[in-house]
Amino acid sequence: MESDKHYKIGEFAQLVGLSTYTLRYYENEGLIVSQRDTNGVRYYTDQDVKWLGFLLHLKGTGMKITDLKTYVRLRAQGDSTIAERSQLLERVKRESEAEIRERQNSLAVLSKKIDWYDGKLDQSIDKDETFEEYLKRFE
Repeated sequence: MESDKHYKIGEFAQLVGLSTYTLRYYENEGLIVSQRDTNGVRYYTDQDVKWLGFLLHLKGTGMKITDLKTYVRLRAQGDSTIAERSQLLERVKRESEAEIRERQNSLAVLSKKIDWYDGKLDQSIDKDETFEEYLKRFE
């Protein structure tokens, strides 16, 4: 049974770890939709917590706002768009994996640079050896 708990924007913001400004921005972009009570005060539900959690996972992959909007639009159209949504997520996954590989490569160079500095400091690397020469050891 779903909870029918209602969260005002401040409570919701605290619950999901975002500012009210960010939530309003997401609403303006059509990523989330608040409901209104009889007094016109916006509120959110536990379903909104789950949905926003998923959106934040998508955003965490580096998914662009335009792709997030496309995904939301397709989702709103129902199951007939499952194939399109899957293709979109597959593309975002590939892009995210490529970015991770690029970042790992950059971190590997950074680690070698730190090792090179450490070697210079403890004199285990000749004072005249350049970083480029040091890197050639690993080719």
